[in-house]
Amino acid sequence: MALKFDTSFDPHYGQGVNVAPDVQRVTVRNPSPFTFHGTNSYVVGRDTLAVIDPGPDDEAHLQTLLEVIAGRPVSHIFVSHTHRDHSPLAARLKESTGALVMAEGQHRPARPLHIGETNALDASADTAFIPDIALPDGALVTGDGWAIRTVLTPGHTANHAVFALEETGILFSADHVMAWATSIVAPPDGAMADYMASLDRLIERDDRLLLPGHGGPVTKPRAFMRGLKTHRKMRERAILERLKAGDRTVPDMVKAIYRDTDPRLHGAAGLSVLAHLEDLVARGMVSADAAPAIDGIFMPAG
Repeated sequence: MALKFDTSFDPHYGQGVNVAPDVQRVTVRNPSPFTFHGTNSYVVGRDTLAVIDPGPDDEAHLQTLLEVIAGRPVSHIFVSHTHRDHSPLAARLKESTGALVMAEGQHRPARPLHIGETNALDASADTAFIPDIALPDGALVTGDGWAIRTVLTPGHTANHAVFALEETGILFSADHVMAWATSIVAPPDGAMADYMASLDRLIERDDRLLLPGHGGPVTKPRAFMRGLKTHRKMRERAILERLKAGDRTVPDMVKAIYRDTDPRLHGAAGLSVLAHLEDLVARGMVSADAAPAIDGIFMPAG
């Protein structure tokens, strides 16, 4: 299918929105070019609850979550990954509810930094986050009338996970798959090879509805994710074409490939191009003057 993004989303700040039986979405008022209208938290259950992705350390959002929780017990807090728009509020929500905080693990890069390399995404990482329980792939957590299975999906970050609401066909897809835009895959936090492998894994599932970390639902998951995969392959081909045309640096490629993109996103676009280049170098399709880096020189292989 042709990839079509859906940007028709009303965040309904300050309230819970019913998005599925016993699932409410609460959106933080933290809009940006990277978060769309804001980060989505989800409250799951009827009597004893789970919260998925509590969000940034935002007082108004905490109060809205507590209003939606409405005094009911919260047994678990699930965190998809450790970017500051998703995980920091977990600590305060735990203080308020006594819930266990669960995630794949602490923040870490997808690969070691190269000599002299700096991590452009350091400021976005919640390095203070430590889960009470580290979730392995396939872990099933049962609650009061619900069961949530962990599916590890590294790519956007090394510790990214999505959560399947068992026997419903609903998958909380966090930042891996979103209806409004493609996920940012930016080294060294993320890795394109990991992202594509995780995408293939989700395509093989039979989920009927994805509820993402930003924006509205994905209602035809398999077709949409196949479109995402095609989009990434087209981006890869565009990079190879720019190299054949004589471009040798990431900024030159970004100027050509992302000429119609908001300039505020060009930094992230450069990291996305680097993610593709890292993968292409590893596959022997591109060569570099040193370890692939944002300021490196790249050439067609052979």
